[in-house]
Amino acid sequence: MDQYPIDGLPTPDPSHSPETIVAMQLDGLATNDDPFEDAGIGVAYNFASPANRRATGPFDRFVQMVRGRRYAPMVDHTAATVKPIDRDGGRAEQRVELTGPNGRTETYAFGLSKHRDGELDGCWLTDRVTLE
Repeated sequence: MDQYPIDGLPTPDPSHSPETIVAMQLDGLATNDDPFEDAGIGVAYNFASPANRRATGPFDRFVQMVRGRRYAPMVDHTAATVKPIDRDGGRAEQRVELTGPNGRTETYAFGLSKHRDGELDGCWLTDRVTLE
């Protein structure tokens, strides 16, 4: 059974811009274990689109993926440089350069879209995060 949303963490809201969604995920990941273990990864999970969660979830599997080599610099990163967002209607992409706790720097592209049905109608959600 999937744990969604992760309780006690920010969740999607139509008032959040795509820039805000990326910033909340980065803030959570920078202090991953605050207020509890893997809370930052939980924030990212809460803002993942339903299709993203189907492909990467449930939460325990999502945690393993984020802690894997490709995404490890995101967890407890020490520096983040956010590039301007590219928006095209209901789609957005934002690149972020992150320096992980071991000094490794990587650039990620967050791909977001505005959800159009159900309880998430009008919410920006993360469809993908790719390593560039």
